[in-house]
Amino acid sequence: MLVFWEEKLVFLAVPKTGTTALEGALAPRASMVLRDPPHLKHSPVYRYRRFLKPYFRQAGGQEMETLAVVRNPIDWLGSWYRYRHRDTLAGHENSTRDVSFDAFVDGYCRGKPPPFAAIGSQAKFLLTGEGELGVDHLFRYEAQDRLIGFLENRLDTKIATKRLNVSPTMTLSLSPEIEAKLRNKRADEFRVWEMGQG
Repeated sequence: MLVFWEEKLVFLAVPKTGTTALEGALAPRASMVLRDPPHLKHSPVYRYRRFLKPYFRQAGGQEMETLAVVRNPIDWLGSWYRYRHRDTLAGHENSTRDVSFDAFVDGYCRGKPPPFAAIGSQAKFLLTGEGELGVDHLFRYEAQDRLIGFLENRLDTKIATKRLNVSPTMTLSLSPEIEAKLRNKRADEFRVWEMGQG
């Protein structure tokens, strides 16, 4: 999470949406950088609204705007799958080494996903308890030019990112049956992605 106090902007870090690269580029410019522990760095909307928003209001008497990035759900799942396929996780219950992409996504669709597919939810991260979008500015991961343009304009700075925290490269495909199941069981994931500026 990045806080830009003068510009009244808080950048919420949705996991696996390129936020680590942006954090690397913008951290020197930020008033506050929350990197650790991960549950603080990746504070979802509900946690931000409950704990940090009131704190910021008390600290400066001002309302902060919020920004986040959302990724196409299938691409987001692919990134998680590849990330959990890396050598350092081999033999761990979170590893996807011996699991097909279809099985990973099928597991994600369950009420209680198996450990290798327990990765959270972009929709739960970004939506309020009433199902409304909980951030002021939402950009699609796939529209980096719009995101960078917004940040450069808002922060009055040029941004040059480096690829950080990148998942291993591999070609993935999802069967039509599993994709249909994903769209049915996790409809909010697609709904929140459609809310992003693309």
